Amino acid sequence: MDINFNKNEDHNKLLLSDLKKRLQAVYKGGGDKRIEKQHSKGKMTARERIDYLLDSKTKSIEIATFAGDKMYAEHGGCPSGGVVVKLGYISKKLCVVVANDATVKAGAWFPITGKKNLRAQEIAMENKLPIIYLVDSAGVYLPMQDQIFPDKEHFGRIFRNNAIMSSMGITQISAVMGSCVAGGAYLPIMSDEAIMVDKTASIFLAGSYLVKAAIGESIDNETLGGATTHNEISGVADYKAKDDKDALDKIKKLVNKIGAFEKAGFNRIKTLMPKDNEEDIFGILPKSRADQYDMKEIIKRLVDASEFEEYKKDFGKTIICAYARIDGWAVGIVANQRKLVKNAKKEMQFGGVIYSDSADKATRFIANCNQKKIPLVFLQDVTGFMVGSKSEHGGIIKDGAKMVNAVSNSVVPKFTIVIGNSYGAGNYAMCGKAYDPRFIVAWPSAELAVMSGNSAAKVLLQIETASLKKRGEKITEAQEKELFNKIKSRYDEQVSPYFAASRIWTDGVINPLDTRTWISMGIEAANHAPIEKKFNLGILQV
Repeated sequence: MDINFNKNEDHNKLLLSDLKKRLQAVYKGGGDKRIEKQHSKGKMTARERIDYLLDSKTKSIEIATFAGDKMYAEHGGCPSGGVVVKLGYISKKLCVVVANDATVKAGAWFPITGKKNLRAQEIAMENKLPIIYLVDSAGVYLPMQDQIFPDKEHFGRIFRNNAIMSSMGITQISAVMGSCVAGGAYLPIMSDEAIMVDKTASIFLAGSYLVKAAIGESIDNETLGGATTHNEISGVADYKAKDDKDALDKIKKLVNKIGAFEKAGFNRIKTLMPKDNEEDIFGILPKSRADQYDMKEIIKRLVDASEFEEYKKDFGKTIICAYARIDGWAVGIVANQRKLVKNAKKEMQFGGVIYSDSADKATRFIANCNQKKIPLVFLQDVTGFMVGSKSEHGGIIKDGAKMVNAVSNSVVPKFTIVIGNSYGAGNYAMCGKAYDPRFIVAWPSAELAVMSGNSAAKVLLQIETASLKKRGEKITEAQEKELFNKIKSRYDEQVSPYFAASRIWTDGVINPLDTRTWISMGIEAANHAPIEKKFNLGILQV
């Protein structure tokens, strides 16, 4: 091992350590005192409920763990968006589970809470998976109601999705394990079946205080909308549970009876672990996002038996296209090569940049994978498309548009892993969030933005200094340096993978060693939804 490998390894393992610390903080939700308060009421926390519900000793993945990270500080914060979402197995069936975290503002809905709930429903709809709601929420967070209530992607869209999923035949089961008020009361009742926990659960459009204020009626919440009321009088709920565990046990029994699903038919054989040591990833990936490295060495540590078949190996070398297997599943990999390469004309091409020949190759490969019904995996470390007169005259915009077209119209499931840079139009062509990957996750080494912090700071500094000079103001070298660092610092915060994850521009920041699990479970989920559309590129300029 060379000295650079060791330096890279130390740097990337420090990033991983930071990720683990951040996760531990998020897992605390609203903090130890609020967790104790939840337990004192005889209630489990959101994560405890999910852990009990999912089959033991099986894999699961948590979606948007960092939603709301460092957002809403003036309101006390909203760890994990106040809701926990996991993809996992219940009675051996793959399900999406959504659990309100009552330790965070009593489970109230912030704007990011709504976005995260909609993301969970999107995953269930795309993959035709059963979805389980564990409800314990005070409803919309009123100080921010204008940002969560009326728009298309706000709170009300959830109930619309309940109805759409019902028409699609997607199983929805709700367990009300605490408050369920106002508009939120529709969610469990628009599910197929609803369970209520005795004495702790309540469902009503208006609580006792509002009822008293509105119509003058004096009534307690339990009589108004408790488990006994809705199981024996209104018929709103279907089952009454004595406590949280009893409710979760009922869900397990209901899921156990769900019939078999029609498969999409993606190819899978026996799983083989990579032959090359997966941990080498930490030493291969450079400390600096500007440094070059061989992406093929990363691929070898992600795919079964460290084997892959390269498509058009000696053409368009700044993008690697290859067939491989991940956890037994056949996949087509589209990855940015990050080392300097020579084209057929012996011209040097920069790693991480998409050239016309690379875009053309990727377009053809994506079409092939759609023809063969092979899921696509995008490994992003891209600075963008090549610029300059030579590229423009060669039609880089046209070739880039072909690749974007192929990604946009692809009908096989797509999965995106942001390994390093994800800048500008390169993000789009390599299947960024706007292009509907089934899952998109980032490694701690990732950066997502229009351009790097260094490049952006230089551009913005030029604009700022030009503006000052126009006004007749002089700027010293020291002032220029100070302004540059100030701009770069602000921009660097925004390119962080945690900034993207907090806003659900990605589904999370993950340990690179968990990449195979995310892709495998993602394809398994996608296998529940047969492909109904045909791949069609539409009109292309040849």
